[in-house]
Amino acid sequence: MAQPSSLEQAAERPAGARGNARTFLHMLLPEANPSGTVYGLITVGALLAAESGIHDTYEETVGSLAVATILYGFAHSYSELLGNRLETPSRLNREAVVQVVAGYISVIKGALLPLIAMLIAWAAGASQETAVTAALWTTVVSLFLLELAAGIRCHARPLVLLFDACVGAAMGVTIFALKAIIH
Repeated sequence: MAQPSSLEQAAERPAGARGNARTFLHMLLPEANPSGTVYGLITVGALLAAESGIHDTYEETVGSLAVATILYGFAHSYSELLGNRLETPSRLNREAVVQVVAGYISVIKGALLPLIAMLIAWAAGASQETAVTAALWTTVVSLFLLELAAGIRCHARPLVLLFDACVGAAMGVTIFALKAIIH
């Protein structure tokens, strides 16, 4: 019997704000090892922080992010695949390639959140610097919320939950520190 797709599973979830948040989180994070999504989120945040002000136009900034995200996504997935093959000798096969593609897609999913924030700011007529700042804040808030979600999923006590959320916020603040140091 075929497994239901993510969209089918999402359709079965309760409606309302809580159901919408679950649906969004489910679509963003793959069931198995969502680290690629987190990696994509952090990578784009760091790239935006490092490249802020380097590019003259939105097109150059978005293009640079797209190319870098594709490269980082492929590098993340391929290095895991090759590392596994070196650790436990195995041939490159169809299943392994499917794993690379799945890992690659999860990195792209994480990169989309800050990129969408930047594109919305661009469409709204914001300056490029404002759009980059919006994308960076999207990264910080996303990391905070993902840590919070991870704590909630394991039924963490309030103080542990606060600590988890602070870890995500600290990672986000580190991205802003990168921007401050470089610029």
